[in-house]
Amino acid sequence: MSVIDKIKAKARQNAQHIVLPEGSEPRTVQAARRIADQGLAKVTLLGNISEIEQVAAQTGTGLTGIELIDPKTSNKTEAYANLLYELRKAKGLSLEQARELAQGDPLYYGALMVKTGDADGMVAGAINSTGNVLRPALQIIKTAPGITVVSGAFIMEVPDKQYGDDGVLIFGDCAVIPDPTADELAAIAIASAQTGQQIVGLEPKVAMLSFSTKGSAKSDAVTKVQLATQKVHELAPELTCDGELQADAALVESVGKLKAPGSNVAGQANVLIFPDLQSGNIGYKLVQRFAGAEAIGPIVQGLAKPVNDLSRGCSIEDIVSMVAITAVKAQA
Repeated sequence: MSVIDKIKAKARQNAQHIVLPEGSEPRTVQAARRIADQGLAKVTLLGNISEIEQVAAQTGTGLTGIELIDPKTSNKTEAYANLLYELRKAKGLSLEQARELAQGDPLYYGALMVKTGDADGMVAGAINSTGNVLRPALQIIKTAPGITVVSGAFIMEVPDKQYGDDGVLIFGDCAVIPDPTADELAAIAIASAQTGQQIVGLEPKVAMLSFSTKGSAKSDAVTKVQLATQKVHELAPELTCDGELQADAALVESVGKLKAPGSNVAGQANVLIFPDLQSGNIGYKLVQRFAGAEAIGPIVQGLAKPVNDLSRGCSIEDIVSMVAITAVKAQA
């Protein structure tokens, strides 16, 4: 059974309520039908109800069992607007502006549903940029306790199963923060370990990657990874984490024993933390192409409640999979 099949099976065990703000987008409407039919989540589509019904008719998609909400006419919009005003008035947002956002931007309405517990998670991005998806999430849902940054991780499933946990690894951050500080890198490591635990059931062994292993090279870039590793130990002493480690020392047992004897991570890492976004993004794409790995994500991590972003080139099945991932994260 593939990782995504295991995730879907877990989602079905305790169905969560996921809101899809891009409710009249054709792929989203069709994905909602599959999600409901497969029992992966309770689904709410946001938008003009007539438009959603028209798209459903055009695509031959039934809407039975799928909730439709128009933020412009919802009886909860005023309460959501008041909540948004209270959350953002210190930043200069007026009540009228809050009302306009709650009524006029389904991404804000969806984030407010999640904030109040009227939904357990949100998935969007089929027709919105990452910035547009994450902005209301950061303003309304905010980061989880003890986490200072939002980042993006990939679940990597490598066919030959030689590395990681039976071929499954978490790569972070591959999507959000271009040049993290040591403190941000530590937060990324902790959040990535949580992602591995919550979504695929890993017992995390976190490698803080570098071009140096245990002081074999000197550089400000190496020092950053060393400081980040120390910070992880301070913030999450229960987490199995070591660094700095070169990639081969992190993954290959014989190399790990040679370069980092006594390490509880070297040679057996299943969570790889890259020192910056360039290396992370390049790394996951190389593994995806050269090793034929399945790259699932990016999974947004660090928020107090789950919100996930889609590629605008996503398929119907991509939306289904991301909803399953969001639902499993919500279960945790």
